[in-house]
Amino acid sequence: MTAKFERQAIRSSTLRLDFSTWSLSHFGDMNKTTLMILNCFFSVLLFSGCNTESGDTNSTPQEATQEAVNPSDSQTQENTSASSQYPVLLGMDEKAPEPIPLDEDLLRDGWISLFDGSTLYGWVAECEADWSAEDGTITVSQGDVGLLRTVTTFSSYQLQLEFKSESGTNSGVFLNTPGKPTDPSSDCYELNIADADNPFPTGSLVGRKKIDGDNHSAEWQTYDITVADGAIKVYLDGNLILDYTDGAPINRGYIALQHNSGKVSFRNILLRPIGSSSLFNGQDLTGWIEYPEMDSRFSVDTNGHLYVENGRGQLETEDSYADFILQLECLTHTPNLNSGIFFRCIPGDTMMGYESQIHNGMKDNNPLTPEDHGTGGIFRRQTARRIIATDQEWFYNTIIADGDHFAVWVNGYQVSNWRDERDSDENPRRGLRTEAGTIMIQGHDPTTQISFKNLSILELPAMSNVTEQ
Repeated sequence: MTAKFERQAIRSSTLRLDFSTWSLSHFGDMNKTTLMILNCFFSVLLFSGCNTESGDTNSTPQEATQEAVNPSDSQTQENTSASSQYPVLLGMDEKAPEPIPLDEDLLRDGWISLFDGSTLYGWVAECEADWSAEDGTITVSQGDVGLLRTVTTFSSYQLQLEFKSESGTNSGVFLNTPGKPTDPSSDCYELNIADADNPFPTGSLVGRKKIDGDNHSAEWQTYDITVADGAIKVYLDGNLILDYTDGAPINRGYIALQHNSGKVSFRNILLRPIGSSSLFNGQDLTGWIEYPEMDSRFSVDTNGHLYVENGRGQLETEDSYADFILQLECLTHTPNLNSGIFFRCIPGDTMMGYESQIHNGMKDNNPLTPEDHGTGGIFRRQTARRIIATDQEWFYNTIIADGDHFAVWVNGYQVSNWRDERDSDENPRRGLRTEAGTIMIQGHDPTTQISFKNLSILELPAMSNVTEQ
C-alpha cells in the first residue's frame, strides 16, 4: 500500500470508528442490521470521495470521473534503492539541472539529448556497478559486467557521443539491445571500445565484424553512428571505420553503455530519429479530422503553420499509432496558455487518450515547480521535472510512446519519464492502453491561441529482441 493510500485508509478507519460510536449513541433504538448497513455505506463514501486531487483543468467533470489516477504523481515509478533487484531506474529523485542548450540547427533537425550532463535521469542500470554522473560525464570503473541503458527503445536513428577510456579498458556502446543481452552476434549490436589486442578492438562489432588496427586513444574520442534497417555505419573521430549490414536485422531496442573492465567515461550523448513521416503538409488539413460542432477553430495560416484558437475542441489524425516518436514545434501566443497533445486516443471520442501537456506556467516563477503538470508532463500522471519552454517563443517537442512507457523532451531536454502500471483498459484515462489510437491536438478554452509546425512521426516496429524487464 502506498503512503498516500495508507494515510487515507487510517483516516477513513478512524472516521468509520467515530461514526460507529456516534451512531450507537444517537440511534440506540435502531436495529443492528440497519446500523451495519449505514456504517458500510459511510465507509464506501470515505474511500471513494476523500481524494482531494481531483482537479482536472483539461477535462470536463464527466471525463474527470473516468480517470484512474496512479497512487501518486511521483516520478519514482520504480524502486530506486541501492539494494533493489536490477534493473534499477536512476536519477528520478535528483533535482533537474539547468539545461545545456542544443544549437538551433540540431533542434531543427530533431536531435535530443540522452544525458542532461548532471544526473542519470532517463537511464536504467542493469547491473551493480558504480555508474555516476560527474563533471558532465557518465563514468563507470568497477562493478559487475553489464549495461546502463536508456529508458526507451529506439529503432532507426543517428547517435553521437564522446568516450574516453583508460588503457586496458573493455567497454562498448550497445545498439538495439535488450537490457540483458546474451549473444552480441544475434540479439544486439555491440560497438566495442577496447585496445588493439582485444579480439574486437575499438570500432568493431563484437561477434560480427572485426576492425583491425590500434584505434584507442587516451584522449576523448567520438562515435557517430547510424542505425537503420540492419545497416550500421560508424565514424570514429570523423573517419568511416565500420560499414555493416545485418541480414537478419534487429529493428528495435535500447541504447546502452557497457561496463566490462576498466574505467570509461561518456559525454554529449545525442540522438536523432531518422525515417519519420510528415503529419502536416503546411497547406491544408489533409489527413486530419475536424470537429466543427466544437468551439475550437483549426486553420493553416499564411506562414504554413497549423493554428488553433478558441476552445474547447480537438483536431484528430485519420490514422492510428501505437508505439512512435512524435516530433513537432509549438508556439504559445500569450502567457500561460493551456493545450496538449493527446495520443493513443479512442478514435472519434472526445480526447480519450494520454496527454502530453502544453503549459509553460511556473509557480513562484520557479522552473522546477511547473503549473498544471507543465509542458512535457504526462497530464494527471507525472509533472514535468522542469519548465524548459518559454511562452511566445517556438519550442521543440519530442514525445515517445513505447509500450507502457512514455517520455517527453522539450528543446532536446528530457522532462518526463513515466510507466503506466495500471491494469489494461481501452480508455487511457482509466488504465493502460497499448493498442494503436489516434493523435489529437487540443483547443483548451476560449483563450487558446497556439501554432504548430513541422509535425512528424516515426512508427516503431514490433520488438523481437527486447523482453519485458
